Amino acid sequence: MKRKFCALIFAPFVLCLSASTIAAQDEARVIWQVTNYDINANIQDRSLNAVANITARNVGRGTGTTLTLRINSKASIKTITSGTANVTFRAVPEAQGNIQRVTTTLPSQVASNGTATLSVNYSLPIDSNTGLAAISLNGSQFLPLSFWYPIPNTPFTARGADTSPFRLTVNGPGVISSGVEKSAGVFEQSLNAQPFFLQGDWDRVEGSAEARGITAYVPKGIGPEERKQTETLIATVAAARSYLGTVLGPAPDVPFRLVSVRRGGGFHDGGTVLLDRSAFRRPKIDSATALLIGEAVAQLWVGGQTAVRGDGGGPIKEGLTRFLANLFIEKHFGKEAANAELFRQRLAFTAVAKRDGPLSRSTALDDAYFSSVPNKGAMVWRLVDNRLGRELFMTTLKGQLQSGKETGSGITLGAFRSAIVEKGGDRIKATLDLLLDQVTDTDLMIGLPQQRGAEWTAALRNLGSSEATVRVVATTDRGEQLSGESTIPARGFGEAVFKTSARLLRAEVDPDKLYPQLDFSNDTAPRTRGVTEAAGDAARLLSSQDYSKAETVARELLGSTPQMQEARIFLARALLAQNKLDEAEKLFRAALDDPLPTPSSMAWASIGLGLISAQKGQPAEAARRFNEAVRIEGDYPTSVLARFERIKAEQTTNAAPPIDEAAKSFVTQLDSAISSAKRPELEARVVSGELVRFVSSMVGTITWQTRVLRTEQIDANTMMVDVAIQAKDLGQDRSGTAVLVLSRVGGSWKLASIELFEVR
Repeated sequence: MKRKFCALIFAPFVLCLSASTIAAQDEARVIWQVTNYDINANIQDRSLNAVANITARNVGRGTGTTLTLRINSKASIKTITSGTANVTFRAVPEAQGNIQRVTTTLPSQVASNGTATLSVNYSLPIDSNTGLAAISLNGSQFLPLSFWYPIPNTPFTARGADTSPFRLTVNGPGVISSGVEKSAGVFEQSLNAQPFFLQGDWDRVEGSAEARGITAYVPKGIGPEERKQTETLIATVAAARSYLGTVLGPAPDVPFRLVSVRRGGGFHDGGTVLLDRSAFRRPKIDSATALLIGEAVAQLWVGGQTAVRGDGGGPIKEGLTRFLANLFIEKHFGKEAANAELFRQRLAFTAVAKRDGPLSRSTALDDAYFSSVPNKGAMVWRLVDNRLGRELFMTTLKGQLQSGKETGSGITLGAFRSAIVEKGGDRIKATLDLLLDQVTDTDLMIGLPQQRGAEWTAALRNLGSSEATVRVVATTDRGEQLSGESTIPARGFGEAVFKTSARLLRAEVDPDKLYPQLDFSNDTAPRTRGVTEAAGDAARLLSSQDYSKAETVARELLGSTPQMQEARIFLARALLAQNKLDEAEKLFRAALDDPLPTPSSMAWASIGLGLISAQKGQPAEAARRFNEAVRIEGDYPTSVLARFERIKAEQTTNAAPPIDEAAKSFVTQLDSAISSAKRPELEARVVSGELVRFVSSMVGTITWQTRVLRTEQIDANTMMVDVAIQAKDLGQDRSGTAVLVLSRVGGSWKLASIELFEVR
């Protein structure tokens, strides 16, 4: 993040600005805020045709004569009207993002607190499907970041994207959005949200009485294991809603939806959450999914029922909802799971801490935004919660949410921090001023404990620009822990004193990691290697097959960061490679038994147990474990390895891997279409709008031969096909493996995507 300083030459000029001049500028400012959307969307061929009716209020102090909208750069605007009057407009490319800026001239001036209503008639062609915008016969979706509808304020502005109640009407069957479904394809959202929709073919799984109003939309024809996991996900939503209701008041009475998607997983708004299909296929809920659900439920109150308004809303909308999600994880999954999640968030923040910007002025344009604002923001509110006390903090938050809801003004960062300062005083104010308005510069350090008579002391240092009141913990040679509190002045020194005759071997400053810091590795003495450095060394040593050294590094890493699941996996893999099967098996099983494992650690644990079973001459059990790892879809490396080992284990059982004849026949036709060098023949076998670049690159390939290794029908309309490919392009031989994803369209298989492409 660029750190901007005013040049000294401008200082006299700045000082000459009078308060009245600044006030006059504020009074002249026009700020548009959408209060309602009513959108009619119609999909025809490969275009979205829509009419968006927008009602916006001038919440500034100036008089509005124009209203500027942003929309996808490929959108073609036909007309804009206000009532019965045509509105003149001018469209130019926007400097940031793949959008265009449309400036409209209003028929009449709009005074402060007045409203303007525009009706925008437009079309948006979709040449190539993405997770943000897609049109096809087996599923369409339009998410807000595709800018498929006109919006005054984007996520890249200080105010953030406009949210409001909306009515959305979409033609066709199988439409999902957020809000109440009034009839097929018609949704009314009473919360402050952004319009979006998906269209497809799902089975519905309704929640029980305790999970009233919660529905999961899952692929057609899922099996009993997926249904069981779906019920677990629904129960998790219900638990989050119940817990947050105890601290924030009754939950908004809106439907909550979990939707299985192939692309766009992780998006949530207005009570609808898009989950990658693998979340429904895993043996238990994973850490990323639990956090996503927690944040989506928290958003029902923060941002939904009470809108987040004003500049600098990121620490509220992203940071505060993450803080609340962390509280839910601790309540539902336990302290250990919460500590592991806080550790991951801390690690993500420190990766960008030296280039982050002030939280109150950060926008989604900052490349560090999504690593900094949600994670550092959650740390800020955790520190304030610790200083004020949980009851007072939650009472203050609840009051702000209730007031913003009743007045319609929403919750703002400025009002919330003022309410906190009123309760906490000058020390809380100084802390918030530093953490919200300045770049991160805090770095706490501690020295080795030294004996001084009947006491032990540990030197403390604070490199930051604000004092820090911290807890300090020391460990004796008998394993006992002593604790004390110290205040370290800004850019100064302090010390922690422990009255004990026992020998102190270790000390740690801020063991709860309340303060966001540039570097957490110097919080302990004796100092250990940084987590990122040690993890990198362990991964490198495993790759170079230096398993003994990898074991040493992994043990060191696990000893210093026991909450780091990756450290346990590194150690287990190193032990397995050295044929230390019993200890490796215990670690792999412990990873699966973790209350909230990461998808990657789950996959590695299943692979590890599969490899152990194979070494013990249990190919059927090995195949089962590898199949489990495939279903988990932890990450790219584990998916490639799990699929390879699954096929090998199945062959060892003398039972050939399953191959669907219809899928095999389709792959033969696909080979023929690629080798024909005729684009229409290839396009006819690919789902419309998918793999556009692949189709273009394949035309002209000399030879392309595919051998089907295994098939797996995921649901009624999806088939995964493991293949080996031999190709020759421009005289160069290529070979390898890939996974083809086939979708049933009109009763026939078509190629929807290619995953895990390892052809070199």
